[in-house]
Amino acid sequence: MPITLLYFLAMTELSLVQIGSALSLSALLTMPGAFVIGSLVDRFGPRKMMLVGNLVQAVGMIAYLWADTLLVVALWTTLLNLGRQAFWGSFGNVVTAISAPGERELWFGFLQAVRNLGYSVGGVLAGIALQVGTDAAYQAVVVVNAVTFVVAFGLLLDVPDHRVARDADAPVEGWGVVLRDGAYLRLVLGQMGFVVGMMVLNFALPVYAAETIDLPGWVVGAIFTLNTALVGLGQGLVVRRMTGRVRARMMGLAQLVFVVSYVLFVVAGWLPVWLAVVVMLVGAAVYTCGELTGGPVFSATAAEAAPDHLRGRYLGLFQLSWGLGGAVTPVAFTWLLAHGQTTLWWVLALIAVASAAYLQTLPRVLPAAGLRVTQKAEA
Repeated sequence: MPITLLYFLAMTELSLVQIGSALSLSALLTMPGAFVIGSLVDRFGPRKMMLVGNLVQAVGMIAYLWADTLLVVALWTTLLNLGRQAFWGSFGNVVTAISAPGERELWFGFLQAVRNLGYSVGGVLAGIALQVGTDAAYQAVVVVNAVTFVVAFGLLLDVPDHRVARDADAPVEGWGVVLRDGAYLRLVLGQMGFVVGMMVLNFALPVYAAETIDLPGWVVGAIFTLNTALVGLGQGLVVRRMTGRVRARMMGLAQLVFVVSYVLFVVAGWLPVWLAVVVMLVGAAVYTCGELTGGPVFSATAAEAAPDHLRGRYLGLFQLSWGLGGAVTPVAFTWLLAHGQTTLWWVLALIAVASAAYLQTLPRVLPAAGLRVTQKAEA
């Protein structure tokens, strides 16, 4: 992921704006795929769709080597995004099927930590390619990345399939059932508030730290390194600390922790450079605690609240909130940053507080949100 924009800047004659337009176009083209992939997961099983997702991503990534125009870049990144959607649209189904009730926050948390490790490795490879700066270095990263998808395909062959069997006379159900499930839609809406906060790390903090308050460039790298280290080392500890707490309360707590980090980011803009760096890093650590608190709980709640035979569609809808966040927040964040040094953070704080309050109403309509973290439901 970190190499994509840098690769096309180095290996094509496209401008930054043209590459951004191609990536935005591919994101928009991919969004309807969530509905198709959700249906395919329910029909063919999540394991098969995870396998397909990895092969599609391998093809999309290796095709980067022949991407040279705006439309071609948009085409191959769309293919890559569809493969990513197929993988993540199946991921929650597989984790839910092979883990026991009462243990799912632990597993979703552990896998989130592993995912962050992958991001850090990608960041290191991107940094090496940028430092070397040759065409061969960029192409090598692309080839290695394509190979990792093939390796993942091979590893997933050992994962058992868990497609839910249905009686021949069972009524046919589809997206209509999912879209009429008001309780689950409320969870998706609540998740949107968390997604907005999660997009801050990638789309707001780098610009704010380096451009808005003019901190040294290395601070951005330090923030990402700190985030990766804390997720990798702290996710299990945070889940254990949450054990026995009501899920909805932990979802709300995650939002309030985000608010504390936003306040620290604002304060950093009022301080001398050396002290601002310290406060920004402390703010990044607090922000990561919000990520560690909310991520596993939202994932486990979404998976357990979905009926087995429609879980692919339900989690496809849940994943769509990430797609919407990825499409909307870059534009929204940059616009808010352009309208004052602190405007973005006050708006984000307002969204987070409203979301925290809203999430406390979920247990009334969605029993899974009222369960306690890492504890088995009553038989």
